[in-house]
Amino acid sequence: MYAFLDCGLIRRPTIMMKNWIPFYALLLLISVHADVVERFEDVPECMEYFYKEKVPVWGASRPGAAHLCQRFANRYHFATLYDTNNRIAVYSAYVFEPSNGGGREKRWFVEPQLVNMSWDAEMKDGYWLGRDNPGIYLGEKQALNEDYTHSGFDRGHLNPNGHHPVPSRNATFTLTNVIPQNPKLNQNAWRIHESQLTELFQATCSKAYVLVGAIPSVNNWIIKNNVKRVNIPEHIWNAFCCVDNNGRPIQSGAGAARNTEENWVEKLSLTELGNFLQQFSNEPVGELFYNNCKA
Repeated sequence: MYAFLDCGLIRRPTIMMKNWIPFYALLLLISVHADVVERFEDVPECMEYFYKEKVPVWGASRPGAAHLCQRFANRYHFATLYDTNNRIAVYSAYVFEPSNGGGREKRWFVEPQLVNMSWDAEMKDGYWLGRDNPGIYLGEKQALNEDYTHSGFDRGHLNPNGHHPVPSRNATFTLTNVIPQNPKLNQNAWRIHESQLTELFQATCSKAYVLVGAIPSVNNWIIKNNVKRVNIPEHIWNAFCCVDNNGRPIQSGAGAARNTEENWVEKLSLTELGNFLQQFSNEPVGELFYNNCKA
Protein backbone atom coordinates (compact mmCIF):
# COMPACT_ATOMS: atom_id res chain seq x y z
CA MET A 1 0.00 0.00 0.00
CA TYR A 2 3.04 2.30 -0.07
CA ALA A 3 2.02 3.53 -3.51
CA PHE A 4 -1.06 5.19 -1.99
CA LEU A 5 1.10 7.22 0.36
CA ASP A 6 3.73 8.04 -2.27
CA CYS A 7 1.13 9.28 -4.74
CA GLY A 8 -0.61 11.45 -2.20
CA LEU A 9 -4.08 9.96 -2.60
CA ILE A 10 -4.74 10.03 1.12
CA ARG A 11 -3.89 13.71 1.18
CA ARG A 12 -6.60 14.48 -1.39
CA PRO A 13 -9.92 13.41 0.14
CA THR A 14 -11.87 15.49 -2.37
CA ILE A 15 -10.97 13.20 -5.30
CA MET A 16 -14.03 11.35 -6.54
CA MET A 17 -14.10 7.60 -5.88
CA LYS A 18 -14.40 6.89 -9.60
CA ASN A 19 -10.88 8.29 -10.04
CA TRP A 20 -9.53 5.86 -7.48
CA ILE A 21 -10.75 2.74 -9.25
CA PRO A 22 -8.40 2.67 -12.26
CA PHE A 23 -5.41 3.44 -10.06
CA TYR A 24 -6.40 0.74 -7.57
CA ALA A 25 -6.78 -1.75 -10.41
CA LEU A 26 -3.29 -0.81 -11.58
CA LEU A 27 -1.95 -1.28 -8.07
CA LEU A 28 -3.45 -4.77 -7.94
CA LEU A 29 -1.88 -5.60 -11.27
CA ILE A 30 1.51 -4.49 -10.00
CA SER A 31 1.17 -6.53 -6.82
CA VAL A 32 0.24 -9.65 -8.77
CA HIS A 33 3.50 -9.41 -10.70
CA ALA A 34 5.66 -8.84 -7.63
CA ASP A 35 8.34 -11.43 -6.94
CA VAL A 36 8.26 -11.31 -3.12
CA VAL A 37 4.67 -11.92 -2.08
CA GLU A 38 2.72 -12.28 1.14
CA ARG A 39 1.45 -15.71 0.08
CA PHE A 40 2.03 -17.95 -2.92
CA GLU A 41 -1.75 -18.11 -3.24
CA ASP A 42 -1.75 -14.43 -4.21
CA VAL A 43 -0.11 -15.22 -7.57
CA PRO A 44 -1.99 -17.77 -9.70
CA GLU A 45 1.04 -18.38 -11.94
CA CYS A 46 3.12 -19.21 -8.88
CA MET A 47 0.60 -21.81 -7.70
CA GLU A 48 1.22 -23.91 -10.80
CA TYR A 49 4.31 -25.39 -9.15
CA PHE A 50 2.28 -27.04 -6.39
CA TYR A 51 0.26 -30.19 -7.05
CA LYS A 52 -3.44 -29.24 -7.10
CA GLU A 53 -2.30 -25.83 -5.80
CA LYS A 54 -1.68 -27.11 -2.29
CA VAL A 55 1.12 -25.16 -0.61
CA PRO A 56 2.85 -27.09 2.21
CA VAL A 57 2.56 -25.67 5.70
CA TRP A 58 6.11 -26.90 6.32
CA GLY A 59 8.35 -23.94 7.12
CA ALA A 60 5.72 -21.26 6.57
CA SER A 61 5.83 -20.11 10.21
CA ARG A 62 9.60 -19.92 10.34
CA PRO A 63 10.73 -16.43 11.44
CA GLY A 64 11.91 -14.42 8.47
CA ALA A 65 10.27 -16.68 5.88
CA ALA A 66 9.75 -14.94 2.51
CA HIS A 67 7.65 -16.22 -0.38
CA LEU A 68 9.47 -15.82 -3.70
CA CYS A 69 7.85 -16.34 -7.08
CA GLN A 70 11.09 -16.75 -9.00
CA ARG A 71 10.86 -14.40 -11.97
CA PHE A 72 13.32 -14.34 -14.87
CA ALA A 73 13.03 -13.25 -18.53
CA ASN A 74 9.65 -11.70 -17.75
CA ARG A 75 7.94 -14.85 -16.47
CA TYR A 76 7.83 -17.17 -13.46
CA HIS A 77 9.80 -20.43 -13.36
CA PHE A 78 9.43 -21.87 -9.83
CA ALA A 79 8.60 -20.91 -6.25
CA THR A 80 10.87 -20.67 -3.20
CA LEU A 81 10.15 -20.32 0.49
CA TYR A 82 13.24 -18.46 1.65
CA ASP A 83 14.62 -18.14 5.18
CA THR A 84 15.99 -14.60 5.37
CA ASN A 85 17.51 -15.20 8.81
CA ASN A 86 19.58 -18.25 7.81
CA ARG A 87 19.92 -16.95 4.22
CA ILE A 88 19.06 -20.31 2.69
CA ALA A 89 15.90 -21.66 1.12
CA VAL A 90 13.44 -23.67 3.18
CA TYR A 91 12.40 -25.31 -0.08
CA SER A 92 11.96 -24.68 -3.79
CA ALA A 93 8.92 -26.02 -5.65
CA TYR A 94 8.97 -26.72 -9.38
CA VAL A 95 7.55 -28.81 -12.19
CA PHE A 96 10.08 -31.02 -13.99
CA GLU A 97 10.79 -30.24 -17.65
CA PRO A 98 13.22 -32.15 -19.87
CA SER A 99 16.43 -30.20 -20.33
CA ASN A 100 17.50 -28.96 -23.75
CA GLY A 101 21.06 -28.30 -22.63
CA GLY A 102 22.37 -24.78 -22.78
CA GLY A 103 25.28 -25.06 -20.36
CA ARG A 104 25.66 -23.41 -16.98
CA GLU A 105 24.94 -19.79 -16.16
CA LYS A 106 28.04 -17.74 -15.38
CA ARG A 107 25.99 -15.21 -13.44
CA TRP A 108 24.60 -15.61 -9.94
CA PHE A 109 21.34 -13.78 -9.34
CA VAL A 110 19.90 -12.15 -6.23
CA GLU A 111 16.39 -11.01 -5.35
CA PRO A 112 16.11 -7.19 -5.56
CA GLN A 113 12.92 -7.06 -3.52
CA LEU A 114 14.68 -8.62 -0.53
CA VAL A 115 16.68 -5.40 -0.53
CA ASN A 116 13.87 -2.97 -1.26
CA MET A 117 10.27 -3.89 -2.08
CA SER A 118 10.06 -0.98 -4.51
CA TRP A 119 12.82 -2.46 -6.67
CA ASP A 120 12.28 -4.56 -9.78
CA ALA A 121 10.38 -7.82 -9.37
CA GLU A 122 12.81 -9.88 -11.47
CA MET A 123 15.98 -11.57 -10.23
CA LYS A 124 19.13 -9.65 -11.12
CA ASP A 125 22.81 -10.39 -11.54
CA GLY A 126 24.16 -9.65 -8.06
CA TYR A 127 27.36 -8.10 -9.37
CA TRP A 128 25.64 -5.54 -11.58
CA LEU A 129 22.85 -4.83 -9.09
CA GLY A 130 25.56 -3.88 -6.61
CA ARG A 131 27.38 -1.75 -9.18
CA ASP A 132 24.14 0.05 -10.07
CA ASN A 133 23.36 0.76 -6.40
CA PRO A 134 26.62 1.85 -4.75
CA GLY A 135 26.50 2.19 -1.00
CA ILE A 136 23.47 -0.11 -0.62
CA TYR A 137 24.17 -3.46 1.03
CA LEU A 138 22.38 -6.27 -0.79
CA GLY A 139 23.02 -9.06 1.70
CA GLU A 140 21.03 -8.19 4.79
CA LYS A 141 18.28 -10.71 3.98
CA GLN A 142 19.96 -12.98 1.43
CA ALA A 143 23.22 -14.69 0.61
CA LEU A 144 25.62 -13.06 -1.82
CA ASN A 145 28.03 -14.68 -4.24
CA GLU A 146 31.04 -13.56 -2.21
CA ASP A 147 29.71 -15.42 0.83
CA TYR A 148 30.43 -18.70 -0.96
CA THR A 149 33.84 -17.70 -2.34
CA HIS A 150 36.61 -19.72 -0.65
CA SER A 151 34.05 -21.14 1.80
CA GLY A 152 34.79 -24.78 1.00
CA PHE A 153 31.15 -25.36 0.02
CA ASP A 154 29.46 -25.62 -3.35
CA ARG A 155 26.59 -23.39 -4.33
CA GLY A 156 24.26 -26.39 -4.26
CA HIS A 157 21.07 -25.99 -6.27
CA LEU A 158 17.84 -27.08 -4.63
CA ASN A 159 15.82 -26.80 -7.83
CA PRO A 160 18.43 -28.33 -10.18
CA ASN A 161 19.27 -26.66 -13.46
CA GLY A 162 19.32 -30.07 -15.15
CA HIS A 163 15.57 -30.47 -14.59
CA HIS A 164 14.73 -27.56 -16.91
CA PRO A 165 15.23 -26.18 -20.40
CA VAL A 166 16.40 -22.63 -21.05
CA PRO A 167 15.35 -20.09 -19.72
CA SER A 168 14.07 -21.89 -16.60
CA ARG A 169 17.49 -23.51 -16.44
CA ASN A 170 19.07 -20.05 -16.14
CA ALA A 171 16.60 -19.00 -13.45
CA THR A 172 17.82 -21.74 -11.10
CA PHE A 173 21.10 -19.83 -10.75
CA THR A 174 19.69 -17.52 -8.12
CA LEU A 175 21.32 -17.52 -4.71
CA THR A 176 17.87 -17.81 -3.15
CA ASN A 177 17.74 -21.33 -4.65
CA VAL A 178 21.10 -22.59 -3.35
CA ILE A 179 22.59 -23.79 -0.09
CA PRO A 180 26.15 -24.35 1.12
CA GLN A 181 26.43 -27.99 0.04
CA ASN A 182 29.27 -30.38 0.75
CA PRO A 183 31.15 -30.67 -2.57
CA LYS A 184 31.45 -34.45 -2.41
CA LEU A 185 27.71 -34.86 -1.86
CA ASN A 186 26.77 -32.24 -4.46
CA GLN A 187 29.01 -33.63 -7.19
CA ASN A 188 28.43 -37.32 -6.52
CA ALA A 189 25.53 -38.96 -4.66
CA TRP A 190 23.11 -36.03 -4.90
CA ARG A 191 23.92 -35.45 -8.57
CA ILE A 192 23.30 -39.15 -9.28
CA HIS A 193 20.04 -38.96 -7.34
CA GLU A 194 18.87 -36.04 -9.49
CA SER A 195 19.84 -37.93 -12.66
CA GLN A 196 17.88 -40.98 -11.53
CA LEU A 197 14.85 -38.78 -10.98
CA THR A 198 15.26 -37.37 -14.49
CA GLU A 199 15.11 -40.89 -15.92
CA LEU A 200 12.10 -41.77 -13.78
CA PHE A 201 10.16 -38.62 -14.64
CA GLN A 202 10.79 -38.96 -18.36
CA ALA A 203 9.83 -42.64 -18.43
CA THR A 204 6.84 -42.56 -16.09
CA CYS A 205 5.29 -39.15 -15.54
CA SER A 206 3.13 -36.91 -17.66
CA LYS A 207 4.02 -34.23 -15.11
CA ALA A 208 6.16 -34.34 -11.97
CA TYR A 209 5.78 -31.89 -9.11
CA VAL A 210 8.93 -31.60 -7.00
CA LEU A 211 9.93 -30.04 -3.69
CA VAL A 212 13.57 -29.73 -2.63
CA GLY A 213 14.51 -28.34 0.76
CA ALA A 214 17.15 -28.04 3.44
CA ILE A 215 17.26 -28.43 7.22
CA PRO A 216 19.34 -25.65 8.80
CA SER A 217 22.00 -26.51 11.35
CA VAL A 218 21.79 -25.30 14.93
CA ASN A 219 24.98 -23.25 14.74
CA ASN A 220 27.12 -24.01 11.71
CA TRP A 221 27.71 -21.05 9.40
CA ILE A 222 29.76 -19.64 6.60
CA ILE A 223 31.46 -16.77 8.43
CA LYS A 224 32.79 -13.68 6.65
CA ASN A 225 34.56 -10.87 8.54
CA ASN A 226 33.48 -12.43 11.85
CA VAL A 227 29.81 -12.30 10.80
CA LYS A 228 27.58 -15.38 10.52
CA ARG A 229 26.47 -15.05 6.92
CA VAL A 230 24.97 -18.29 5.58
CA ASN A 231 23.71 -21.25 7.59
CA ILE A 232 25.24 -24.59 6.57
CA PRO A 233 22.33 -27.07 6.50
CA GLU A 234 22.49 -30.40 8.27
CA HIS A 235 20.38 -32.18 5.66
CA ILE A 236 19.02 -31.78 2.15
CA TRP A 237 15.81 -33.51 1.03
CA ASN A 238 13.45 -33.76 -1.90
CA ALA A 239 10.01 -35.17 -2.67
CA PHE A 240 8.03 -35.73 -5.83
CA CYS A 241 4.48 -36.41 -6.98
CA CYS A 242 4.19 -37.97 -10.44
CA VAL A 243 0.86 -37.75 -12.31
CA ASP A 244 -0.58 -39.17 -15.54
CA ASN A 245 -2.18 -37.38 -18.50
CA ASN A 246 -5.37 -36.91 -16.48
CA GLY A 247 -3.53 -35.41 -13.52
CA ARG A 248 -3.99 -38.53 -11.38
CA PRO A 249 -1.11 -39.53 -9.08
CA ILE A 250 0.73 -42.65 -10.21
CA GLN A 251 3.95 -42.54 -8.20
CA SER A 252 5.61 -40.62 -5.40
CA GLY A 253 8.83 -40.72 -3.47
CA ALA A 254 11.47 -38.80 -1.59
CA GLY A 255 15.10 -38.73 -0.62
CA ALA A 256 17.26 -37.24 2.11
CA ALA A 257 20.97 -36.89 2.74
CA ARG A 258 23.26 -35.56 5.42
CA ASN A 259 25.17 -32.56 4.15
CA THR A 260 28.53 -34.21 4.78
CA GLU A 261 31.13 -36.32 3.02
CA GLU A 262 29.09 -39.42 3.84
CA ASN A 263 27.93 -38.97 0.24
CA TRP A 264 24.80 -41.10 0.52
CA VAL A 265 21.15 -40.44 -0.31
CA GLU A 266 18.46 -42.42 1.49
CA LYS A 267 15.37 -43.19 -0.61
CA LEU A 268 12.14 -42.63 1.32
CA SER A 269 8.38 -42.66 0.92
CA LEU A 270 6.47 -39.40 1.44
CA THR A 271 5.30 -40.71 4.81
CA GLU A 272 8.85 -41.57 5.85
CA LEU A 273 10.04 -38.13 4.76
CA GLY A 274 7.25 -36.50 6.77
CA ASN A 275 8.36 -38.43 9.86
CA PHE A 276 11.95 -37.39 9.20
CA LEU A 277 11.06 -33.70 8.88
CA GLN A 278 8.93 -33.88 12.02
CA GLN A 279 12.12 -34.40 14.04
CA PHE A 280 13.07 -30.82 13.25
CA SER A 281 9.76 -29.10 13.94
CA ASN A 282 7.54 -28.44 16.95
CA GLU A 283 4.58 -28.03 14.60
CA PRO A 284 2.92 -30.70 12.42
CA VAL A 285 4.67 -31.12 9.09
CA GLY A 286 1.40 -31.72 7.26
CA GLU A 287 1.09 -32.96 3.69
CA LEU A 288 3.78 -31.92 1.24
CA PHE A 289 1.42 -32.68 -1.64
CA TYR A 290 -2.35 -32.70 -1.90
CA ASN A 291 -3.76 -35.90 -0.31
CA ASN A 292 -0.17 -37.10 0.09
CA CYS A 293 -0.09 -37.67 -3.70
CA LYS A 294 -2.71 -40.41 -3.56
CA ALA A 295 -5.48 -40.95 -6.11
